Amino acid sequence: MNPRHRASRHQMRRNARRMRRYGVQPIASITDDLDFAPVIIVAIGRALWRYRSELAPVTLATLCLLGGWILHQAYPTWWPAVLATTALVALLLTVWGRWVNLTRPIERGYAAVTTAFTGGWLTAGTVFGPLSRPLPVVLSIGGVLLALPWWAHRRRRVRVHVERTLAAWPDIADTVGLAGSRVQSAIVDLWGYRFRLALGRGQTVEDAINRIPNLESALGSRRGAIRVQPVPTKHANRADVRVIETDPHADAIAWPGPSITSITQPVKLGLYEDGSPVRVSLLRRHALIGGVAGAGKSGGVNVLLGELTACSDVIIWGIDLKRGMELLPWSSCLDRVATTPQEAEALLADAVVILDGRADHMAQQGERVWEPSPESPALIILVDEYAELVDEAPNAVRHADSTARRGRAVAVQLVAATQRPSQKAMGKGAVRSQMDVRLSFRVREQRDVDLILGQGMLKAGWHAHRLDAPGKFMISAPEHDIPRRARTYLLDDDAVQRAAARHATHRPSLDLVSVAALEAASTAPQEITNPETGNGTSPRHARSEAAQDAEKALTAALDDAPAEGVSMDELMRMTGMGRRWIYYRLDELTRTDRAAQVSRGRWRAVSHSP
Repeated sequence: MNPRHRASRHQMRRNARRMRRYGVQPIASITDDLDFAPVIIVAIGRALWRYRSELAPVTLATLCLLGGWILHQAYPTWWPAVLATTALVALLLTVWGRWVNLTRPIERGYAAVTTAFTGGWLTAGTVFGPLSRPLPVVLSIGGVLLALPWWAHRRRRVRVHVERTLAAWPDIADTVGLAGSRVQSAIVDLWGYRFRLALGRGQTVEDAINRIPNLESALGSRRGAIRVQPVPTKHANRADVRVIETDPHADAIAWPGPSITSITQPVKLGLYEDGSPVRVSLLRRHALIGGVAGAGKSGGVNVLLGELTACSDVIIWGIDLKRGMELLPWSSCLDRVATTPQEAEALLADAVVILDGRADHMAQQGERVWEPSPESPALIILVDEYAELVDEAPNAVRHADSTARRGRAVAVQLVAATQRPSQKAMGKGAVRSQMDVRLSFRVREQRDVDLILGQGMLKAGWHAHRLDAPGKFMISAPEHDIPRRARTYLLDDDAVQRAAARHATHRPSLDLVSVAALEAASTAPQEITNPETGNGTSPRHARSEAAQDAEKALTAALDDAPAEGVSMDELMRMTGMGRRWIYYRLDELTRTDRAAQVSRGRWRAVSHSP
């Protein structure tokens, strides 16, 4: 009621009391009672609307009585249709109830039972009448029993709390500095609730992001529980606000197994807070993974390897200058693993050679991109702790820079993991700027957000410094341009061993174009001038020496092998090369009748008597 009207009514009552005191009967005494009637009706209506959720069972019982009376009086022969409709609706709720926000089986079962009871009672009321005994008693007892789960249901109570909280949004908006904004819709889920916010004139999503601490205080939530993000494909004055009451990522999420069989499919890295999967395409894209120690980078690398090693059209090379602590468990699935600066330099030099060989082949064939297949797989080079590579193998950084700039079209890609990808840590080249996919785990300082995800991302709401558990991350990619928190899957040591053993049996071999390029480069190195020093150097020099030493060690091991042959593990130890490289060389030696397989997994040289 208008305060001015309340004041005038109070003045009228005071005048009436004065008139009665002097024996004068007020003329408006009768009309006052009539004026109060609309007020009482409005108050009752508001109370019924405010407590409509609590009164829903009573409302349903009243509608059942009214519907049963109408059907019995006007359409008593419709009871088969009522019964059939009841059965159909109950079945639909049981099977497809999740489409109407009944996410849990127990919720769908409760909805189906309530529908069956209501429809069955209406059917009986249509035939016999709603007041025929014992139908009123059955409706009363059944209504109370079915109302108890409704009144006790957590999501219903949360929904009521949300509705009453958001009903006061105009006052909240004025308090937090978003005056003029309004709530368009709200949804309650298993972890909290979210609502669509229509911002006021001149307000942006960044304004709402900057008001997150104020919103947490005004809505009574815990610190760090509110997410604000723009609405995809909507106007700039719309925002989605999510309030997390129960953290869905409080516990680690076990890896369910590989979700792809080809590099052309999006890789599944983890789950968002709403339970939707985090999928990103890696084909012809370089990736950067950053975060402080203990934030979960190694877990993210394991998930990536678990997905990629299941693909039959991608070859993986690894560089781990921590003596292979992170990547050696996957050695059976990796074609090459470099654990020293010299091996890393040789590996990246080989990647450049493959890049050039594929580019020449594509130019001759008139093709623009390299299409991965089991016969022509993509090549992904995974570098763990890229900053160590910059410090210990500076020549390797030049090859990495060349790969980052020219490798996408020929499907030669880089995946670099490091703690803080500053310009110094990433080298002086263009490696960081070429990373199209960015994964940021927790960082220590706010400025590190822009280092990993890109300039201006912190201001746009990518608050990776607020991630509060290992494995939580934020991803930036062309298809992921909204700041959303996610958590990677967890692969323990046993899961890594099982995945590596299962995927090692169907790993592809390097394509003939790449093998021919490597062979040609190893036999005919060309000298070029280093643009930084001006000295003549051979880009294949380090690779040639390492490869020639490994080939000599392999030949010596095969020549000295006993009658039962030498195992693959022994050859890897003697040559210092990966399993796939040894297989390439053994295959060539077998074709030229210089080596033979004695038994499964054991080899020796073939002796030719004069």
